[in-house]
Amino acid sequence: MSEIGIGLIGTGFMGKCHAMAWNAVLPTFGDVPKPVLNILCDLDAENAKAKAAQFGFQRWTTHWREVIDDPKVQVVSITSPNAEHREMALAALAAGKHVWCEKPMALTLDDAEAMANAAMLAPGKTLLGYNYAQNPAIGHARQLIEAGEIGRILHMRGVVDEDYMADGDIPWSWRCRAASAGLGVLGDIMCHLVSIAVTLAGPIAEVCADIDIAYRQRPVSGGKPGEMGAVENEDIAQALVRFEAGFTGVLSSSRVAWGRKNHLMWEVHGSGGHLACDQERMNELQFFKAEGLEETRGFRTILTGPLHAPYDRFCPAPGHGLGFNDLKVIEAAHFLRVIQGAEAPLVDFARGLHIERVIHGIARSARKRTWCRIA
Repeated sequence: MSEIGIGLIGTGFMGKCHAMAWNAVLPTFGDVPKPVLNILCDLDAENAKAKAAQFGFQRWTTHWREVIDDPKVQVVSITSPNAEHREMALAALAAGKHVWCEKPMALTLDDAEAMANAAMLAPGKTLLGYNYAQNPAIGHARQLIEAGEIGRILHMRGVVDEDYMADGDIPWSWRCRAASAGLGVLGDIMCHLVSIAVTLAGPIAEVCADIDIAYRQRPVSGGKPGEMGAVENEDIAQALVRFEAGFTGVLSSSRVAWGRKNHLMWEVHGSGGHLACDQERMNELQFFKAEGLEETRGFRTILTGPLHAPYDRFCPAPGHGLGFNDLKVIEAAHFLRVIQGAEAPLVDFARGLHIERVIHGIARSARKRTWCRIA
């Protein structure tokens, strides 16, 4: 396979991110098929036309089914709102396409299960947009864990906080409505933390959780003076978790944490050491090894560099650093190799369903006020 046809649905933040990744993946990696940007979809015709020219797509449309029906398209990038993921993914899989879908996987757990079931029967490959898990620092941490460098895992702790909803005067939007967004902070950002937790520590077996809404009403933009809209999903979530391997963890998330921009921080505590990383400093891995004289022990900072693949595909010098969009390029290359059968998917629809079961399990546990098993 020397070339592969690409269709993109959505032109917002993540749509642009996918387009940048498809444009950069061949120059960066060299050993993958050439993405041919066939067709782009946006509901607004003027925007679709402009973004097709900007992103380098040959054609544009305002009807997403035209992307799936295009015989030249082999891979469909879905970056549309959460509520549309199921219908689009099912249609693409039924048409024999490969599907790269942004997270969260779907609006509801039933939707995610339908998508995972369809993927099991379809010839196309699937991948979910958990690009933080593609960080070379996390890949190196996984290698250290598998090599026994921190001993037996005893505990995992993680936090993901942002402040995009911290101001109570931020207007009510689709993100606050269950019918359009589904879960709140759990679907927005906690799912990223769960993706890293299961990548490093394996599946989660059960959870005991609590959630909260910080601002139960928000002003309606363009509405009548004083008109308020009800916030239907959670701003804050925290859970005690037990992994299938038997050890425990704590996961916490907030979208109302002033000052936090992308505080995706995790720690893995082992019987012989400790690993830690924060996405706001994504090129640094903290490593503690319990060996040697106690008075000389301490955390070492590992700066990612060419020895931490695939950093080397971007830069020959250590410590210069990768960025958010680079992780998406890594994810695009990974998906192309998955399609070729050269790699196992990090988070396909089957593994993504486990992540969905965890975040929906947290919501269910909070409602029931009890521990809940993750199916």
